[in-house]
Amino acid sequence: MGTLDWLIIVGSLIGVMGLAIWVFLKRKDTPDDYFLADRNLGWFVVGASIFASNIGSEHVVGLAGSGATDGVAMAHYELHAWCLLVLAWVFVPFYMRSRVYTMPEFLERRFSPAARWVLSLISLVAYVLTKIAVGIFAGGVVFASLLPELRMVVGPWTLDSFWIGSVSVILFTGVYTVAGGLRAVAYTSAIQTPVLVLGSGLLTLFGLAALGGWGEFRATLDPDMFNLWKPLIPVGMDWTWAPVMEADRIAWYFNTNYPWLGMLFAAPIIGLWYWTTDQYIVQRALGARDETQARRGSIFAGILKLLPVFIFIIPGMIALALAQTGQFEGLAAMVDAEGRVIPEAAQGAFPLLVMEVLPVGLRGIVVAGLLAALMSSLAGVFNASSTLFTMDVYQKWNPTASKHQLVWMGRVATTSMVLVGLAWIPVIRGARGLYEYLQGVQGYLAPPIFTVFFLGVFMKRVNHQGALAALIIGFLMGAFRLGVDTPVTLGLLPHGYAEGTFLWIVNHIYFQYYSLLIFLVTVVAMIGVSYMTPPPDYQRISGITYATATEEDRSATRASWSAGDVVMSVVLLMAIAAAYLYFRG
Repeated sequence: MGTLDWLIIVGSLIGVMGLAIWVFLKRKDTPDDYFLADRNLGWFVVGASIFASNIGSEHVVGLAGSGATDGVAMAHYELHAWCLLVLAWVFVPFYMRSRVYTMPEFLERRFSPAARWVLSLISLVAYVLTKIAVGIFAGGVVFASLLPELRMVVGPWTLDSFWIGSVSVILFTGVYTVAGGLRAVAYTSAIQTPVLVLGSGLLTLFGLAALGGWGEFRATLDPDMFNLWKPLIPVGMDWTWAPVMEADRIAWYFNTNYPWLGMLFAAPIIGLWYWTTDQYIVQRALGARDETQARRGSIFAGILKLLPVFIFIIPGMIALALAQTGQFEGLAAMVDAEGRVIPEAAQGAFPLLVMEVLPVGLRGIVVAGLLAALMSSLAGVFNASSTLFTMDVYQKWNPTASKHQLVWMGRVATTSMVLVGLAWIPVIRGARGLYEYLQGVQGYLAPPIFTVFFLGVFMKRVNHQGALAALIIGFLMGAFRLGVDTPVTLGLLPHGYAEGTFLWIVNHIYFQYYSLLIFLVTVVAMIGVSYMTPPPDYQRISGITYATATEEDRSATRASWSAGDVVMSVVLLMAIAAAYLYFRG
């Protein structure tokens, strides 16, 4: 890192803080302004903010690391950009008509206050277990790669660069998020997104040049690294279907990485939950000035969402290919003596590649984009968490709270979530891979939320009793799996559970299959309980399900989109299909 690099990085941080100060000075100190940017965001800011909030720690660090360890397998999740079209065309009309602040509030309108409470609790737990802690962890990984010798003594503790980086990123991000709310998050994201895309795109180009081009890149790595469709059973395994309950066969069968069955049926459940019902994402659309801007911004975010395949996954694979050549000392730690990737070291693939292949100046741009992504992701989840707690919990406790009190409580909630997230870092630091950890936890928590929202919108007969049954049963199943997995992840059970026991089987079931099981159970629970209890009051839910939408609602939605929106949606679907065809092994 040269002087020019550091000047670029410091300049970008000053720019972010300056924008946050400007937003703070322009604030109205109302819930609408703090939590939803006064509902006045345009489509570009909506789309860029969605993309920047998503493309954070788990992508820049975790997705590049996954590319180094598993090739393009995780591109399935990026190609779920089509889920943003579901948000744009299916859910945006209902969300915008409801004028809600949060997704739990929408569930209250559709079902009952109890459903709102349960979803708020699940969402806040999910943010602590995934987005907040993972974001902090990724900041540490970046600093550990860029400044490995950095140390600081604090009382009896000596903090390494990992902890210094984690705390620095979270403090800087927390300051401008607490001060400026969603408007600061959205505007800084709109500025940071071009920097992130440009810098990461340059890294891909320079990395390919160092290898000798795309053809040499493909020739260097195992062809299976370019295959999206992984087999159900490891290649070369001696498999027989009977007896299926032999412990060794259960272990092999359920632990295949990214099998096509899980990617085809389970991964879309996580994708649709995340992109269409998660407060973290949907809050940006809620901040749009009207249905047209919300839809167009969602489509724009879907187009941007295709980029991570080429600016994060591919650089991770390039880092592995360069490491295997032995010509780059900084990358050599990623592989063992036989050239096999070391999963823990692979988490630093992106920043290590930056240090090895980019010249001075460009390194600063990429690292600035890297830090921007980390901060955008954290800022987004801080704001979403504070909105959930303030509007769904605190306002229920104190219904007479003034607008100023609500904004103040939002700032307190943000600070509290940061402290809780810091305590969870050791769990993630012990996991095999950052992105794998994230997908596992989301896989356990997403199915009941997905079920309740989708059935709630498409089936007017399901009621609040069914919604509560699905949320509670699904959450308990997910919490049980996390409770089984966590002792193994932390190393408290270094040898795991006794082979063949019930807990051993649960721990070894591939997370996508367990996610699919939760989904099936919650669907049965919601429909079954709903039909065993009285139907909902259809007059009360008018306009928030397809069957109860009025002709006036439908006409307003039809008037909100143009031919251009349709064309761009079709282009996005064609690009996704082309990627699936190319990366087919």
